[in-house]
Amino acid sequence: MTAPRSDGATALIVVDVQPDFLPGGALAVADGDAILPPLRALLERFPFDLAVATQDWHPRGHASFASAHPGRQPFDTITLHGHPQTLWPDHCVQGTPGAALHHALPWDRISAVIRKGAQPDVDSYSGFRNNWDAAGRRPPTGLAGYLRERGVDEVVVCGLARDYCVRWTAEDAAAAGFRTTVLWELTRPVDPASDDTVRAALERAGVRIAATGDDLR
Repeated sequence: MTAPRSDGATALIVVDVQPDFLPGGALAVADGDAILPPLRALLERFPFDLAVATQDWHPRGHASFASAHPGRQPFDTITLHGHPQTLWPDHCVQGTPGAALHHALPWDRISAVIRKGAQPDVDSYSGFRNNWDAAGRRPPTGLAGYLRERGVDEVVVCGLARDYCVRWTAEDAAAAGFRTTVLWELTRPVDPASDDTVRAALERAGVRIAATGDDLR
């Protein structure tokens, strides 16, 4: 599907392309490194008005880490602030090599980096809003305002992982009023069995699904 162009500006959002989410990392997404060459080519061709990146940036002992909950294992589910919370292996800890933006991409094309998950007791999948806090809110990250101030009304989302941070970022983008497209082949999921569910959820949210950046020409 070709993503329709609007009269306003279009932004690429590159979600969490960090070593800890790639093969060999602490929370590796299978085949995650396969998105690097086509994503690099897309950034070099750059058919966008601007691009931003998100970066998972957790303090040590973050509430989403299984290690912070005695007796729990990675991928267990608990209730955190009244909502289900998957517990993860320790990953993307602030200042560690696994939390860096991956060296294979030309980050000089990126105009801003939104760090998320930095609040010790609140997880953050979406680039637009944190997960629920103790007050039952999903506080904004500031990304929506940053894009609107630059005339953006359309966003294109790619990165890792398809069934969590990419999905939540795209859904929140659409809910915030941005025309939203996910580049399906420039994402990979934590759970490949989730693909049908994720595709259906994105379509319900009004998110367009394109195969690759070639569809943006």
